[in-house]
Amino acid sequence: MKDDIDQLSHESLLNIVEVTKRLLGPSDLFQMLQEVLSAGKQATAADSGSLWLYNNDESTLEMRFPAAEPLIIVAAGAGLVGECLAKKEVINVPDAYADNRFNSAVDSETGYRTSSILSVPLVGFGGSLVGVMQLLNKVSGPFTKDDEAVARALAAQGAIALQRIQMTETQIAKERLDEEVGIARDIQIATLPDEMPQVAGYDFGAGFLPAEYTGGDLFDLVTVDDEVFILMGDATGHGLGPALSATQMQGMFRVALRLGAELDDAYIHVNNQLAEDLPDDKFLTAFMGFLDTTQHTIRFHSAGQGPILHYRAIDKSCDWLAPTSFPIGVMNIETVDNPEQLYL
Repeated sequence: MKDDIDQLSHESLLNIVEVTKRLLGPSDLFQMLQEVLSAGKQATAADSGSLWLYNNDESTLEMRFPAAEPLIIVAAGAGLVGECLAKKEVINVPDAYADNRFNSAVDSETGYRTSSILSVPLVGFGGSLVGVMQLLNKVSGPFTKDDEAVARALAAQGAIALQRIQMTETQIAKERLDEEVGIARDIQIATLPDEMPQVAGYDFGAGFLPAEYTGGDLFDLVTVDDEVFILMGDATGHGLGPALSATQMQGMFRVALRLGAELDDAYIHVNNQLAEDLPDDKFLTAFMGFLDTTQHTIRFHSAGQGPILHYRAIDKSCDWLAPTSFPIGVMNIETVDNPEQLYL
């Protein structure tokens, strides 16, 4: 970089300082791309140009300015622009059509005739790859060594400016997502019981500790006449998607209870609806049953949920209750076996 600066004329240095000031202004990526390319064209007297951004996840370069539909994408290392990125070196080609690395497809689509190309890598903080600036057709002939030095100096400033915008946009997107996830968590927590049922002779307790900010676990306790409906469930995976599935199942069971549905009917209809709604690789496990507070029994179905621990405090013994059926949402069902009976 220092060698490049030493080669620059006083006028070029003043231009770069002026460009650097301009690059402090834009607050969105598209405007910044426009400013960086405009500065490069002005400094080298280029007729046209393009800006390519590096997609680290895909190891590709995407031509982001000028905008093209569909998006023009090349693999890192492919063609002039890809090689420029891979080697982090300026590539100066005086005759594009004499260089077998040149891809003339864009010329064919646009009708533009490329003669000379100056490809300059955009390298950000710590040597991180940002993209490539390509300048086309210097007005007075092929690009010179002075043009290379000017373009490298501008690219260094442009890369940092672009990186700043990208980091800012990433942070804004993250904050927006965090806010949405926070709302989803509030909704999920709001669907859980605020208070435990008050039933003579019984104490109820429950806990909810998701693996992530939201989770696919759920529980519900609803008093229905002399019985208490008990629901425990878990959706496959962690995070927002499973949380939505769990909340959906809980809501459907509550509606079924309000409509007076029996346990078997509620189980069948909720299962079949979720089998229709969920992707093929998603499902939920659920324990659902009614506690008869006069007979002191629980009749239940355990759809893939288990084992369930039944602990007897009187003699400090326990039973492990295996699932009675496959998980909810796997496939449609028409009938179910009679509920299991648990004597307390």
